Amino acid sequence: MSRVHWLGTGLSSIPGLRKLLKKRYETFVWNRTVEKAQNLLGDLTNNIYKFDFNELEKQTTSGDVLISMLPANYHLDVANLCLKKNANFVSSSYISEDLRKLNNTVKGKSLVFLNEVGLDPGIDHLMAHELVKQYKEFNDYNPNNIVEFLSFCGGLPKKPNDFCYKFSWSPLGVLKALKSKATAIENFEQVDTLRPWHNVKVHEIPSINKERFEVYPNRDSLPFMKQYEFENNWRVKRFVRGTLRNLGWKSAWKEIFEVIEKINIESDQEELEKLSNMLWEKYSYEENEKDRVVLNVSLKASKDNACIFDRSFLMDAWGNENSTAMARLVSIPVALAVESVLNEKIPYGVTAAPKSPQIVTSWLDTIKKEAQIFNFIDNLS
Repeated sequence: MSRVHWLGTGLSSIPGLRKLLKKRYETFVWNRTVEKAQNLLGDLTNNIYKFDFNELEKQTTSGDVLISMLPANYHLDVANLCLKKNANFVSSSYISEDLRKLNNTVKGKSLVFLNEVGLDPGIDHLMAHELVKQYKEFNDYNPNNIVEFLSFCGGLPKKPNDFCYKFSWSPLGVLKALKSKATAIENFEQVDTLRPWHNVKVHEIPSINKERFEVYPNRDSLPFMKQYEFENNWRVKRFVRGTLRNLGWKSAWKEIFEVIEKINIESDQEELEKLSNMLWEKYSYEENEKDRVVLNVSLKASKDNACIFDRSFLMDAWGNENSTAMARLVSIPVALAVESVLNEKIPYGVTAAPKSPQIVTSWLDTIKKEAQIFNFIDNLS
């Protein structure tokens, strides 16, 4: 029987990993600090080892599944190890270009390299696939309709603060992302945003309180039109995948933006780390402080200036005494992905979150039941 190797027991791993361990799969846990992993998982398993590539290679056999919850720069090394040992690969991260280039080799070996199966990317993909499926089945569906797609996700402090944000781990990743360009479609045209704070808008989520947030585009949204199976002849007025923050974020971060604008990410590492350390000291989560995750995905279509299709998902989750909302919503989909690979439900090759209607429905139902979500609205009728 195939075995599972879970690499890394950081902040976004434990709920999903515990789910797998309770299912009695033969699971090996690899972590930089064995004692830390034992404290978190020792009640469920003794198969906990110090992470070491050479030892991992010795223990990996054909057909095994390796889950990389390590920093993104490790993923390619883990993927190459999987190719060498004829093992499968799972990650919650975006598919990198280097990983994408392995697709033909992975298919040729009849392996699965499944990625983008966390929260964002991950749950947002499932919601998008469901919305597109519903739209294509809609009785007034027509390629000439005008389509608008929005997907916004954010991790927030449950108790708002003056900085409109708190950090669960090192701020370095967030700071580097602020230097990244984003691409989306607005008013039928491609819009490139050099810095996130250049294109901040107010977004109202469809909850009872009609809560308002600040949102901005993230990365390049355009390739996801193909991933979500938008037709080439659709008239797309808006297509934005982005990040969600509490109202006031742009104003609260003004001084940070000014510093970031002057920093060269490649050469000014010392200055960047100094800023990161300062933010970590001032705005990291306190022990037992509760976080919040909000995800809103929507698809609208209009005809003759009248809205004919308007459906959306809203997910609002809070941390509790057992785990953060972020940890549950990242790791539980990863655990579902591992089970789907073990049960041979995922096609061979380098792929993102599954599109199969059966899997999408099953995963979303399980996430609703097991991720302890405060508010889950699927406005699909």
